[in-house]
Amino acid sequence: MIQAKKTDLRREAGQRTRDGLQAAALELLAQRGQEGVTLREITDRAGANVAAVSYHFGSLKALCDSAIEHALERYLDAQILALDSLDSTSTLQEVAAAFARPMVRALAAGGQDLAVMRTVARVGIDPPQGWERLAGKFDQSRREALRVLTANLPGVDEQELIFRTRCAAGLLNWLALAPIGAELAAMSAEQIERQLVPVVAGAFRGDAAVGR
Repeated sequence: MIQAKKTDLRREAGQRTRDGLQAAALELLAQRGQEGVTLREITDRAGANVAAVSYHFGSLKALCDSAIEHALERYLDAQILALDSLDSTSTLQEVAAAFARPMVRALAAGGQDLAVMRTVARVGIDPPQGWERLAGKFDQSRREALRVLTANLPGVDEQELIFRTRCAAGLLNWLALAPIGAELAAMSAEQIERQLVPVVAGAFRGDAAVGR
């Protein structure tokens, strides 16, 4: 019984160390990108020793890859959840709000949430090796967006909608990294959504908005 308890405590301590290293890597990746992160900086920030990286991840690159994958999964899961709540009666504004919600919440919250979004934005511009591991989640997010966009824009073919969706995603990535993102971060989530949703909806609408 005592031995089992000690084993559980060691396991919990190991998981805390692993999580701390991943969080520290994520924060530094968000600030500088993968080329600007050193092993010593990560371990100093996490309060861990260098050997812990080898033990839990094998290498600095493997740690960074794990942090990036974690960031992408968090982003995609949040986006899929928001889009999944919509149906064929949802408006284009509602689709845009759901699509942008993870970024809106991150900008309003700051801290680790915004670090995740900045990491997502950086790897969206320069995809890391192993990106294909999350292909299923990317496809699911795209399918959820297309499901409701098709109902709103019946005259637009699927490839055009996919292109517009990718443009909207690029816009959100840019906001996380550009100076205007810092301006938005000073607002409440409601204020950010009021500013951002019409722009994302316009990206989805495309040339259908001409003349309106």
